[in-house]
Amino acid sequence: MPKRTYTTDLRDWDDAQDLHLIVKDKRASKRATDEKARRRNRRYEKRLLNAQLKNAKLSDESDQS
Repeated sequence: MPKRTYTTDLRDWDDAQDLHLIVKDKRASKRATDEKARRRNRRYEKRLLNAQLKNAKLSDESDQS
């Protein structure tokens, strides 16, 4: 069983192009339909991107101080 996807899995913006490789649905075989699995993966992709944006904003604010 693959490990769960964490927000720290996306380390750099260059990795954002490979989100489909980073995001792993450990319950993919247990999803009722393929659409639900795609929806879940989109949610994880969005979560990773939002965490990356938040980290970028925090680092910009600390650089300005």
